[in-house]
Amino acid sequence: MNARLKTLDFTLEPADNLRLASLCGQFDEHLRQIERRLGVEINSRGNTFRVIGAQAHAQAARDLMHQLYDETGEETEALTPQRVHLFLQQASLEALAKPDAEDKLYTIQTKRGLIKPRGANQQQYVHAIRTHDIAFGIGPAGTGKTYLAVACAVDALERGEVSRIVLTRPAVEAGERLGFLPGDLTQKIDPYLRPLYDALYEMLGFEKVAKFMERNIIEVAPLAFMRGRTLNDSFIILDESQNTTVEQMKMLLTRIGFGSRAVVTGDITQIDLPRGKASGLRHAIEVLRGVDKISFTFFQSNDVVRHPVVQRIVQAYEKFEHDNPFYGERRPRESQGGEARETGASGEAGDAQP
Repeated sequence: MNARLKTLDFTLEPADNLRLASLCGQFDEHLRQIERRLGVEINSRGNTFRVIGAQAHAQAARDLMHQLYDETGEETEALTPQRVHLFLQQASLEALAKPDAEDKLYTIQTKRGLIKPRGANQQQYVHAIRTHDIAFGIGPAGTGKTYLAVACAVDALERGEVSRIVLTRPAVEAGERLGFLPGDLTQKIDPYLRPLYDALYEMLGFEKVAKFMERNIIEVAPLAFMRGRTLNDSFIILDESQNTTVEQMKMLLTRIGFGSRAVVTGDITQIDLPRGKASGLRHAIEVLRGVDKISFTFFQSNDVVRHPVVQRIVQAYEKFEHDNPFYGERRPRESQGGEARETGASGEAGDAQP
């Protein structure tokens, strides 16, 4: 077994104690994090490091540490376990199967900074958004679908490729009733649009977002407000599209005018539509696959870039749904009035299978 192990010795330059401390983390927690994820052993003395492990994994760890050390020279703040986790996404074990592959790196430049897609699927997604009229991003929560779409929209706006950004999502009840929320209609649907606001604030800042919204350069609205419109020279993002009906999906996609592009994001394992209502996203996958200038990027659980436990949660649900494909389909509640009613976990489990 030892014959298959590779030992790599390398030195990080320039030698800088503060940068090295940031790289290694408190009590070497960042090094231990890399060891656990890539299955290698890392030893250090000053700015000289030794990595021991399978050749592809050892090389990935070495390259990752060079990248992280470069980051310590560019960033004013010390590295955190969260940032190390994001970089580890690029060194995922699946990518190691083709260690010599030369993938073009697609980045997104905004005035607030450079955004680097993590991993092959995020790279493909960003490339598809830039080269297709309509790009679908489909996969579990935490894979960066919405965040990267908003980043591409901001980039296109700042480059002058579009004159406005339109962000929309269906206001579908997910266990909570809209009618019991306080305020008028706009205030009721505002919480459903909050993730889109958060991404905008991070990339443009509160003042600029407010200014652009006041001038209608950025519009954030529920899907119902899109009916009957034609959107020219716009970057349109439909978020949470798994909760659109077939009619709503068709309506939104046919709003696209000259000089516009659209990104549609969704997770077909989290459909909140009433039982019996077909998801517009699922239908679109079947209908639009193969149509010219329309792309589909499918994210997996290993693309999750949130807390590492989120990835494990998604994988656990995927395994359970694979092993129990009919869970929730035939679970009668206690009979009421002599009639049994079918129910499931949020009424969704049966819908979770593509």
